[in-house]
Amino acid sequence: MKFVAYERTLQGTGASRRLRNAQKVPGIVYGAGEPAMIELDHNALFFALKKEGFHSSVLEMDLKGKTEQVILRDYQMHAFKPIVMHIDFQRVDSTTKISKKVPLHFANEENSPAVKTDKCLVNHVLTELHIQCLASQLPEFLTVDLADLVKGQSLHVDDIKLPEGVKVVTHGKKNPVIVSATPPIVEEEVVAAPVVAAAPAAPTKAKKDEKQNRK
Repeated sequence: MKFVAYERTLQGTGASRRLRNAQKVPGIVYGAGEPAMIELDHNALFFALKKEGFHSSVLEMDLKGKTEQVILRDYQMHAFKPIVMHIDFQRVDSTTKISKKVPLHFANEENSPAVKTDKCLVNHVLTELHIQCLASQLPEFLTVDLADLVKGQSLHVDDIKLPEGVKVVTHGKKNPVIVSATPPIVEEEVVAAPVVAAAPAAPTKAKKDEKQNRK
């Protein structure tokens, strides 16, 4: 994926504010040499950030007529407006070892025995994984095949097939759960007990005497 960046000469809060007013986004590129101050077109960047691949793949940045390979490192959004405030990139090459989060894509869920036969609810416990690899081996996403998922089963990190050279960082958690199949909740039908009408009460002695007196 390619994008165009422009050299930024002015720095500081005032300069960044003027850039944003001109529909530009201030940014920085670091790694493998001197940091470069850059600016990007806001609208083009805003829509690029909506694409999954922009976050989890090696990008080609055109700066001053030269193409450099970079990865997205960080970006800041306005607190309540759809405005990108700042963005950071890191230069990489084929030998750069990187640590990055990549999304999970779940395949064949609807055809698994858990869903197709047992009508289970599939819980996506994790939707991304933190990985380490060389920049040249960075996958845009990792696929989790659910074709054999059965009722009550859980799939863990160790159960997925990783591309060559890719290692998952679990931050001390041993083999975390990625997805689980929960049986559907069956609501028990409550049968109401038949209502038996009470027999009319027998007239008391006092009521009998009252009737006789009326006669």
